Amino acid sequence: QVELVESGGGLVQAGGSLRLSCAASGSIFSINHMGWYRRAPGKQRELVAIITRGGRTNFADSVKGRFTISKDNAKNTVDLQMNSLKPEDTAVYYCNAEIQLRGRTGQFLYWGQGTQVTVST
Repeated sequence: QVELVESGGGLVQAGGSLRLSCAASGSIFSINHMGWYRRAPGKQRELVAIITRGGRTNFADSVKGRFTISKDNAKNTVDLQMNSLKPEDTAVYYCNAEIQLRGRTGQFLYWGQGTQVTVST
């Protein structure tokens, strides 16, 4: 079984920064991609940023130029650096990863428990 654990959320003022981290652990054979989604109250879940094992990245238009994503393949971790935060960034942020398990065929999508990010006006 695989577990994803996020950390780094909190309360910041508009214009501030936060760094979110996510670590995947368990019976992992390989990870196709890791990324971050967020869900604001009353809104649908949306993709924030994603990074593949080879380092390809994709960002939501709303965060381009403000957020960066990085990973460590050996450690199975991914970080999201969030700068110039805005009140509209307030949401629960979820780490996710597409993972192939040791000894099993196919890939599975896993989610972290979520970490709250609140940006005050």
